[in-house]
Amino acid sequence: MPASRSVVIGVDSSTQSTKAAAVDAETGELLAVGRAPHTVTGTGGARESDPEQWWTALATAVRAAVREAGVPAASVTAIAVAGQQHGLVTLGPGGRPLRPALLWNDTRSAPQASALATRLGGPASWLHRTGSVPVASMTAAKWQWLREHEPAHAAAATGVRLPHDHLTERLTGLAVTDPGDASGTCWYGTGPGPGGAGRAHGSGGAAPAGSPDTVADPGGASGEGGTGAASGEGGTGDASGEGRTGAAGAGGPGHPGAAGSGGRGRPLASGYDDRDRTGAAGADGPGRTGAAGADGPGPTGAAGFDGRDRAGAAGADGPVRPGAAGGAYDPEILDLLGLDAALLPTVAPSGATRVGTLTPAAAEALGLPRTVVVAAGTGDNMAAAVGLGLGGAGLLDHPVVSLGTSGTVFAATGARPADRGLAGFAATDGTYLPLGCTLNCTLAVDRFATLLGLDRDDTRPGDGVVVLPYLDGERTPDLPHAAGLVTGLRHGTDPRAILGAAYEGAAFTVLRALDRLLAACGLDPADPAVRDRPLRLIGGGARGRAWTDTVRRLSGRPLVVPAADELVALGAAALALGAVTGTDPVAVATAWGTGDGEVLPPLTRDDATWQRIDAVLTAAAPTLLS
Repeated sequence: MPASRSVVIGVDSSTQSTKAAAVDAETGELLAVGRAPHTVTGTGGARESDPEQWWTALATAVRAAVREAGVPAASVTAIAVAGQQHGLVTLGPGGRPLRPALLWNDTRSAPQASALATRLGGPASWLHRTGSVPVASMTAAKWQWLREHEPAHAAAATGVRLPHDHLTERLTGLAVTDPGDASGTCWYGTGPGPGGAGRAHGSGGAAPAGSPDTVADPGGASGEGGTGAASGEGGTGDASGEGRTGAAGAGGPGHPGAAGSGGRGRPLASGYDDRDRTGAAGADGPGRTGAAGADGPGPTGAAGFDGRDRAGAAGADGPVRPGAAGGAYDPEILDLLGLDAALLPTVAPSGATRVGTLTPAAAEALGLPRTVVVAAGTGDNMAAAVGLGLGGAGLLDHPVVSLGTSGTVFAATGARPADRGLAGFAATDGTYLPLGCTLNCTLAVDRFATLLGLDRDDTRPGDGVVVLPYLDGERTPDLPHAAGLVTGLRHGTDPRAILGAAYEGAAFTVLRALDRLLAACGLDPADPAVRDRPLRLIGGGARGRAWTDTVRRLSGRPLVVPAADELVALGAAALALGAVTGTDPVAVATAWGTGDGEVLPPLTRDDATWQRIDAVLTAAAPTLLS
């Protein structure tokens, strides 16, 4: 490869490991993948990891990727991190973790989640505000658990981050997140809600990344390409125009609101920045930040956001600070949680927003130039969607099943469904990413294989045996205290049938969540036009014959198994390139062809097995699984 060829790096920081993909920015060719493991500790419902280990793993994986790609470090132009969702990272002095992070699959916070769900008007209100009802995996429940069980740590926290936020901050020195990962906290509004703290779509949804040095406004109201508290083509709310925000009023595309609005390309009063312009109090335009009390379009903080790209005057409020109607963080929820908004990262408009460049310490750790651009990044599910070409610039309403440590189902949609069994996430590109998640997938089935002394592919259909492999509790359905259940055994039962039943139970749980997701999006799962749409199967399980056979048999759908192994990292790489070029990352991934793969024809759906598992789950849920 010529030394002048541009290389971007996408990082997948998952539960078990970090993977860094070095990608040719022009062709999307995966040049190399560096890897480093993580350690997860905890017994019972506890699941924790040391965030410092994530940082060490990231540096190790990036260095390995660049070395194995055989390219000079100077070829690397940008990097983005996609991380496991929901984890709670509490920071202390110097931005270092106060304690191990509470991971997404830590179920100790189930009582706190249940209690929170009854507050603020109950589950319906939570759905209206955030798109999700608190469950044990959500960050809000974990923060509440910390407050109740480790109040000294909660009181000492100087910052509260998600895993990907923390790593982006280690790269840049700046506290930034994106709408996708933020939407998994249960304190970020993804739809119009009481108090005006929600997020809604105008024409086209959230603003795209824009130019590398421009940050559009995800705050108060929505114009064409904007996001905000209220919706309509052009938007209503605080004020709205294409890329403009004001203090009050309403506007359509191109029409700024009343007091304090700033026009596109017009520098405002004091504090003008030689790159992106800084406005005076109450004023704002794309790439500019207002002074005290203003809602600026770019990520801002009390003492300023970025010495190169974005600056805010002391006390400035960026789009994520509550106060003005339409702030992305819900102030009533933060009050309920006793969580100061100042502890939270700024929300960039998208995961492809340019945050800044590497700090000297990060450049040294990664062995890269300081000029490497850092994108805001996102959660792992959002990055996988980008890697598959799902979003406003690609495929909408195309279902995906991911088979990994957890099993997830999701689709990029134009409207956010409200279903308490699903997470109403934002995608990172301004569309929505409703998602159902099961805690028990490949690791749970592998555990059954170990208990039975079988190879994971040494299996046959369940033949009357039903296994609900809920070894870590369950999320969809919401059964955080559940344990595994096996029923239907006979003297002559073949151990391979028990393992096959474990596959069936896990696949059933995921596919049942998929049917629920499709229905919540206004689609009939039984409609041939919906049923015959290929199901994209990703994750480690997608490479296993037993998994693909079971999913085909229980779903009756054709499958697309993408050829690319590292869709999360590839999606992150597309975000990185978007931060450099301003190109929509979904369009980047589509051009790269990262979601292309083998098409497997459907099998006749095994309705008898489906109904048998469904009957056992229905009967067991009130008693054995509670």
